[in-house]
Amino acid sequence: MNDMTKIEGAIEMNDMKISAKGVQVYYGDTHAIKDVSVEIEDKTVTAFIGPSGCGKSTFLRCLNRMNDTIDICRVEGDILLDGEDIYDKRVDPVQLRAKVGMVFQKPNPFPKSIYDNIAYGPRIHGLAKNKADLDDIVEKSLRRGAIWDEVKDRLHAPGTGLSGGQQQRLCIARAVATEPEVLLMDEPCSALDPIATAQVEELIDELRQSYSVVIVTHSMQQAARVSQKTAFFHLGNLVEYDDTTKIFTNPEDPRTESYITGRIG
Repeated sequence: MNDMTKIEGAIEMNDMKISAKGVQVYYGDTHAIKDVSVEIEDKTVTAFIGPSGCGKSTFLRCLNRMNDTIDICRVEGDILLDGEDIYDKRVDPVQLRAKVGMVFQKPNPFPKSIYDNIAYGPRIHGLAKNKADLDDIVEKSLRRGAIWDEVKDRLHAPGTGLSGGQQQRLCIARAVATEPEVLLMDEPCSALDPIATAQVEELIDELRQSYSVVIVTHSMQQAARVSQKTAFFHLGNLVEYDDTTKIFTNPEDPRTESYITGRIG
């Protein structure tokens, strides 16, 4: 191996944020995810697409151990974040979820003020030394969530009083307030109108400059617009994973082509 190949190999390794190998998920006797292996790059938007019930959300929830909260769920295989096993017994799932933030399908602001929605995570993780620090984190996070200008004059009003699209951007701001490295989004626009969806998509594009973003979406148009990499799941299997443009224009697997052209779904 010449030096150049070594350097390219090292660069490639460094760009991988999450590496999953041979992941199996069982809900009781149901085999929900079957031997999935995938490398997720840093500072990239990766979309998981596929028909309803194909396992894309289940696999997403493996990446920050959200499946731990389901008694009958069992996860096997390896998932590494920056080369470290996230299922190692020494890993605290609460700390892991500060690093791997999550935004859900339905906006779920806490029944607290806009300020306290953002300040909650930094407070429990001890990220602010004093009130000035916390104020700074809140402002920075709301700016990253592209909602600061809309809420800066009513930070002490309840987060639940915002519109659906604003609530979802608040939830994204809340997720980035703990300085995560990865942001998981489970159909973040499915409850939003087209204008709010466009705002969130624009925000996702900005966020990938700082984070690795993984998005589950039922909308192929959305996957095509926001992602650089796409994984197609079907019946618990990862059928194909490649550059988004290749998946949509020249897929290798006939099942991918059938899904994209609307023959299965």
